[in-house]
Amino acid sequence: MTAVTLFGLCGAALVGLGLYGLIVLPGALRRIIAFNLLGSGVFLLFGVIARRGGGAIAGTGSDPVPQALIITGLVVAFAATALAVALLRRLLQETGRDDWDEAGEADR
Repeated sequence: MTAVTLFGLCGAALVGLGLYGLIVLPGALRRIIAFNLLGSGVFLLFGVIARRGGGAIAGTGSDPVPQALIITGLVVAFAATALAVALLRRLLQETGRDDWDEAGEADR
């Protein structure tokens, strides 16, 4: 088993865990963490796909453009996570509830 295969399997496992968490877990904070797992898996898979290109075979290294996209995606994911956690904390302060589903049902 090569390193590329191992990283690909780890990325697929992270995507699977993230999807499972988004579908099954009830809490908002758990869904945020599951979404981060999903994003990390996608970034890892994207890096593996970029590494399997001609640069890895020829021994010249990998293409820097996908690496730059991954780093940009990580920064955006961090900012989105910080915003989601801040909104969740504000929801907890205002309503006393820590889940979006419960807050929507109380207004009906």
